[in-house]
Parts: sequence; structure tokens; C-alpha cells
Amino acid sequence: MSEITYRTIDENMPEVLRVRREKLFKLQDDGRNPFEIEKYDVTAFSVGIKENFEEYEGKEVSLAGRIMAKRRMGKASFIDLQDRDGRIQVYVRKDEIGEEEYSYFITYDIGDIVGIKGDVFKSKTGEVTIKAHSVLLMSKSLQVLPEKFHGLTDTEIRYRQRYVDTIVNPEVKEVFLKRTQIIKGIREFMDGRGFLEVETPILDTIAGGAAARPFITHHNTLDIDMYMRIANELFLKRLIVGGFDRVYEMGHMFRNEGMDPKHNPEYTAIEMYQAYADYNDMMELTESLVEYLCVKVNGTTKINYQGTDIDFKTPWKRATMVEMVRDYAGVDFDKILTDEEAIAVCKERGIEDAEKMNRGKAIAAFFEEYCEDHLEQPIFITQHPVEISPLAKRNPKDPAMTNRFEAFANGWEIANAFSELNDPIDQKLRFLDQLKEREAGDDEAHMMDEDFVNAIEVGLPPTGGLGVGVDRVIMLLTNQPSIRDIILFPTMKPLDKGGVNAAANAKMKAALAEQAKIKLDLSKLKIEPLFEDMIDFDTFSKSDFRIVKVKDCEAVKKSKKLLKFVLDDGSDEDRVILSGIHEYYEPEELIGKTCVAITNLEPRMMMGIESRGMLISAVYEYDGAEGLNLLMVDDSIPAGAKLY
Repeated sequence: MSEITYRTIDENMPEVLRVRREKLFKLQDDGRNPFEIEKYDVTAFSVGIKENFEEYEGKEVSLAGRIMAKRRMGKASFIDLQDRDGRIQVYVRKDEIGEEEYSYFITYDIGDIVGIKGDVFKSKTGEVTIKAHSVLLMSKSLQVLPEKFHGLTDTEIRYRQRYVDTIVNPEVKEVFLKRTQIIKGIREFMDGRGFLEVETPILDTIAGGAAARPFITHHNTLDIDMYMRIANELFLKRLIVGGFDRVYEMGHMFRNEGMDPKHNPEYTAIEMYQAYADYNDMMELTESLVEYLCVKVNGTTKINYQGTDIDFKTPWKRATMVEMVRDYAGVDFDKILTDEEAIAVCKERGIEDAEKMNRGKAIAAFFEEYCEDHLEQPIFITQHPVEISPLAKRNPKDPAMTNRFEAFANGWEIANAFSELNDPIDQKLRFLDQLKEREAGDDEAHMMDEDFVNAIEVGLPPTGGLGVGVDRVIMLLTNQPSIRDIILFPTMKPLDKGGVNAAANAKMKAALAEQAKIKLDLSKLKIEPLFEDMIDFDTFSKSDFRIVKVKDCEAVKKSKKLLKFVLDDGSDEDRVILSGIHEYYEPEELIGKTCVAITNLEPRMMMGIESRGMLISAVYEYDGAEGLNLLMVDDSIPAGAKLY
């Protein structure tokens, strides 16, 4: 195996990537290595300039960003520069930045990162533009950016390569800016309510605070297995015992469970606890928080989520779990009082694992099966069975139920809260019941936490506790269909080497197809009027239009405009044609292209070289500058094919 060096190029590398590396190596050989640049002073940003044009007009600004579009018009070019805030047009003229700098500039590619210094003005079409005095290449992009990701397969690539997704899809970046707004808003709200933000362990020897399957890791020094937290509840309640009356923590939780549009193994949640409060106070806290966030990011309490109108205006509706089951399933558990009766009705309705049910679990199973999907508008579902609420305080009027609620919107649970159980004897008995379920095979049942029991034996005041699924709230407020759309780097199954290559090749083909299409703003376009004089068909048919292949191309010495083409026209003899398009194309980028030429024009001498024919180009005016595109067609068309 040969040694791999800095300039080694994989023989299987696509030609377009090979060309980019060769451009980089030439820059480095010329003493213009972009990767040596460490700093660039930025004085303004795109959106600020456009929104405050009167303030910036005629003034010099310094911007930095990525080239996202490029339109070469001879001695001048337009690029779209994308910076932190958005895009702005930049006008680059050869006579402004100098011939040598312009010769380098025209080799820059979409995706390259540049610094621009120039004056702010409006183009002939009224677009706010920067007239560049200097262009500095600061990072050479060695990959090809697609114009737009689309389709199911590309959605997978979007999640795997979020860094590309946020470059080419500004609306995706906007979602994550809103996510940051929401996270900040949660802290503002909680701090404003007098809560103290704290930090608790992510690794522990017990996975407690929820019924979920944990991730297990190993601590080498201590030689013990540890769990990544599934909830931070028990530590926060310890702090309430310790005299911190209002605490919250927002951070990542980890659950080794299934993945779907609402679940990612690593997700963001917030839990908060307030001494001397109950679950009714937590209801008010929940609805007020979500209403506050909705107004903060959307300006209103109303949203449309994937076609469903939802209003988070407080107060939200309240209903008990038993009431919901009666309304939507037609089963009244106020009249079903024993486990045997509950099992019978579960069997009758085909509820899964009916034999393992008791009355409390049956109520929860019916609610999940028959009710959740109907809960589009925000609602609190209260009074949960004690069997599924091992950390909640019992309802004194009905000890089979707990003073607990779950908040729902769009059929999703978005929050869970209760009046916290502070009876240490009851708590230990519930832990023991959970241990029995673990021994029976339920690996999501709660573990025994003796230290937590000890903490509440010291004395836990009456406390209201609340957990909010931050990611689900963000999904709703940003109208995103999947949790992966609001997590920057969601959990993904690794691809094998072949899968990585296949995905990369698919992306490359799509990217090249899109980049081949130069998108023009038609409002800036001006074309020459159609000829009014008519010619007869016989006159037209005397022009011999043929497909030609570019075998070689080079600049004509002592000419700034002419390129010399050596062409295969389908005959046995090479054809030489000179064309004045050097202001628009570099010769090396045209070698191998398939073009159209008139081949029966009288030969003429140009710069001492005989030119036999004319290559066909399209000309137009764009934003006051002349544009030209050499007509290039599908490479599968053979040389010499005649055009009719």
C-alpha cells in the first residue's frame, strides 16, 4: 500500500472533487494558502445592511461568508454571499480588484468562504449590493454543496450531515434559532418565578425517577456499572429536602428505548420542584410556561401544527383519566372496582397482556388505546392510578388514585406532574412493589433507592413537581413533524463503508445536477428583442449546425478574450474555432464538453490563427451587466450529429 500524503488524491474520487483539490494545491503553490488565514474583521452583516440601507449606502463594509451562487459576466461577476444572518449580492469587477486578483477570484467555487470589503449600493434593478474592493479566500470547500436537499433518502443525509443542511436550507437554520429562543425563554420564565437552576449527576448507580430502560456503562476505576440518567427527579427532590425551595434543571435524559417521530434516545427535558405547592400549582405553571413560550417565538398563543389549529391560551381544560376512558372507550371504571373485573373487560376489548393487568394498569391501558389521539387541544388529564405513579401522592378521597396530571396537546404527552409523595414509609413500600415487577421481568420498573428514602425520612415538605418534554414543545411551536427535525444531531444508525459511499455518491449526483442549473432572478434579466425580419427556410437550412466535442482548449497568446478550441466534429480532421469568451470561462473547465457549432462558415484569420466556424452561445443582460453561456448539451450526443 502506497504512503498517503497531503496531496494524495484517491483514484476513485469524482472529477469535480479532484478539480477542487487541484485548485487548492495551486493556491498553496502560489503562496495563497487559504487555510493559513486566522482572522478577518467583520463590520456588518447581510440582513442589517439590507434593512438599514440608507444608513450604509456609499459606506465601506467588511463581510465574511460562503459563496452560494456565482454568475460570471465577463469583466465582472455577481456572487451571493451567505453570512450569519442571510444572503447579500456582491458585485466583483476586474478593474476594481485588479486583474491578478480577478483571475484567482473566477476560480473560486460555490461553498468557498471569502471575506469581502466594499461599498454598499443598489444595482440597476434596485437590489442592495456590495461593490467589492477586495475578495479574500479564507477556506476552500473541497466538497460540492447541493442546491437543495429533497426526498426521503436525502432526509436521512440531512440528519447525518446537519452542517450541510443548515447551509443550503435556511429554513432549517431558522428552526434551530427558534429552539435556542425557546430554551432561553424557559430559563427566563423559571428564573422570573424565583426558581434556582441546578445541576445534578448524569451518571448514577441507580436509574431512578421514571419507568424506562436505561443505558448502562462501566466505570473502570471504581469497577462498577453505572446508568445514564433517565430522569433527574430524585436528586432535585433531595435538594428540596436540603432547603432549596424552588429548583429546576434542564438537560439531556437518556432512555434505551424505541425511536420514532416523537422519541430520540437522547432528548432534552426540564424538571422543576416547588416546596409548599401541589399539582394544581404545577398545572398553572405548565400552561403559563407554554403560553409564554408560544407568544415569545410566534407572537400569538395560536399555532397550526401540520394542519391542526391549536390554541395554548390559558386556562387549559381539565379532566380525569377515568372520565376520558368513559367518554371515548365507553367503559366506566367507577363501576369496575376489582382487578378481576378489570382483567375481564381488557380481554373483552382485546387489550394487550390482559392477564397481567390490575385495575390501575387497565385504566391506563384503556386511556392510551382509546383517548390520547383525541386530545388535540391542550388539556390536563388528572387522577392517575397509583399502580403507574410510584412517586406521586395519593388522593385522600380516593387512595387508589394519585394527585397527578399529564398535559396533552396534539395527542402527545408534553408534561407530567404530581403532588410529590413525601411519606417515606409509603414510598418504600411502592419501591418494593416495583422491585417485584422487575423480578417478574419488567426491566422498566423502578429500582430501589435507599438513599432517596433516607432523604425523605429526614423530611420532604409538601412539594409540587413537574417535568416538561422540551423537545416535543419545540416540535409543536416550530411546526416540525419529527423530533429529528429539532435536534441538531439526532441519533442515527451507523452506515457501513459501502453505505457511506453510496450515500455520498447519491448526494454528489444530485448536487452536480442542481449546480449545473444557474438560477437567475428573472426580474433582473434583459434580452434582445426578437428579429422582425423573416428569412425563408432554404436560407436557414444552408447553415450547418453540428455537435462538437472539445478535445483541447487554451487561451490565445496576447489576447484577453480569445480561446482556441480544438474540436471533434465527427470527421477525421480536427476543427479549430476561436471564440471570444475567455472573460466568461477558463479553458480547462471546457475540455471534454459537448457543444454546438456552425461548421460551414468561411474560414477567417484571428490573431494569426485560422478559425473554421463559430461556437454557439446565449447572450443576455443581467442586472446591467452582459451575461454569456456557451451552449453545452448532453455528452451522450455523438460528435457530428446534425441539428435540425
